Amino acid sequence: MRTLRIHGYDAAPAFEEVPVPETGADEVLVRVRAASLNPLDVKLLRGAMREFFPLGFPYTMGTDLAGTVEHPGPLGSRWRRGDPVVARLDPTRGGALAEFVAVPAADLAAVPSAMPLDEAAGIPTAAGTAWQALFEIARLRRGQTVLVHAGAGGVGSFAIQFARAAGARVIATASGEGIEIARRLGADRVIDYRSERFAERVSDTDVVLDTAGGETQQLSFGVLRSGGILVATTMPPDEALARAHKVKAAFVFHRSDGPRLQQVVQAIDRGDLKVLVDRKMTLQEANAGLRHQESGRARGKIIVSVA
Repeated sequence: MRTLRIHGYDAAPAFEEVPVPETGADEVLVRVRAASLNPLDVKLLRGAMREFFPLGFPYTMGTDLAGTVEHPGPLGSRWRRGDPVVARLDPTRGGALAEFVAVPAADLAAVPSAMPLDEAAGIPTAAGTAWQALFEIARLRRGQTVLVHAGAGGVGSFAIQFARAAGARVIATASGEGIEIARRLGADRVIDYRSERFAERVSDTDVVLDTAGGETQQLSFGVLRSGGILVATTMPPDEALARAHKVKAAFVFHRSDGPRLQQVVQAIDRGDLKVLVDRKMTLQEANAGLRHQESGRARGKIIVSVA
């Protein structure tokens, strides 16, 4: 089978032919239809996450995928050949940018019923992170107000849709064409961060979803009401600043989790939510996709067709 692999940190990913993986008793062999790229993929490639996710080489790129069950192991018998599935792979193992991959049966979820299989590849990390941040950590409730930074990004685009479906008021930051995208996704108000200072326009929010870090994170503490919470996805928040503003702060460390992923898929189904797709590419174009992901200009998900 064809794979996109690296043989060291910061190495150029290259296509290689390797054997189809064997599956363990509790694994399922999945024929990959499509994978999606994440900022994490670039960080893994550059070695920026080696303390948390040390890689063994050669390493097959990609963590998020959608495909069909090819062969379930004896402990993965709830799945049948041909079932359409999505999964987030353990980042230390990777493997999504390949024609087949062995996935722990417990990490699989069925795809949303009305969603194209290739677009479903954009769900696992981005939607799972947004879900974990908003509902498992921030405990977002109907009637609350949430500020979502980078509303036209992968995590932000799902966060806007999940928050709106939950009955929350949504403020988003974006720029350029991302402003209209955030509005279409359901944001009640969109702030152009290139021409407006959100810290001067927003106050008394219940939740801030910080997907940017740096100065954006520091300024975000000041827009929360007393007792509100900032949830960060890119860097651990400053606990001293949180205490000074009398708010809470938390960091999302997203892990592969089949039951959570199935819960996310069900929510997407119920609300007819969409995967915001920046572009679709072939496996042969995956290196260009990684460069685009690294540029920080992606509006939503980059989908790589593998089949």
